[in-house]
Amino acid sequence: MTTSPPSSKDPTHDPIFGAIRVTLDAEQGVLTVSGEKIPTVALVRTNDADTSDHIPIGTRCARHLSLTLDGSPARIVPSRGRILRRSYRVDVEYAGVGYRLTPDSMGSSGLLKDGIAIGELSSPGDGSVLADWAEEAEVLPQDAAVGYTLAAAFGTGAQPFWMTAVEAASNMIP
Repeated sequence: MTTSPPSSKDPTHDPIFGAIRVTLDAEQGVLTVSGEKIPTVALVRTNDADTSDHIPIGTRCARHLSLTLDGSPARIVPSRGRILRRSYRVDVEYAGVGYRLTPDSMGSSGLLKDGIAIGELSSPGDGSVLADWAEEAEVLPQDAAVGYTLAAAFGTGAQPFWMTAVEAASNMIP
């Protein structure tokens, strides 16, 4: 099941959870995700964080980020985002459940819940998100809310290591 991309005014339509609104204010460092059938999630960046334009929320530093799900705090730990795909993973712990969003192709990332794949998400980094939920998985409203939040806040996908290595090597040749 794939969601349709949002227009500039319309929310994304998720086939399981209905309308989902993703609002990203990159300049202020605030992302909110809300919808008909999902809890509201807020991800906020502190004002003193060093920001980077290639990260939609502006930083991958956990101490500069706070995450709440329906008003309750959740623990968020983004990895540094360097050479290997797995270095772009983002972990969240909420109410005893562990989530991980990790790139698995150039444009998309898989969402794991307690180590089990529950969906594939893609976001170009502009706040829009497409979700494809695994048919065999039981995807709960909080799962979708966390997935949309992580994809919108950090983008999805990453180059494979070999491509990054070739690019680095070609940049060294005069």
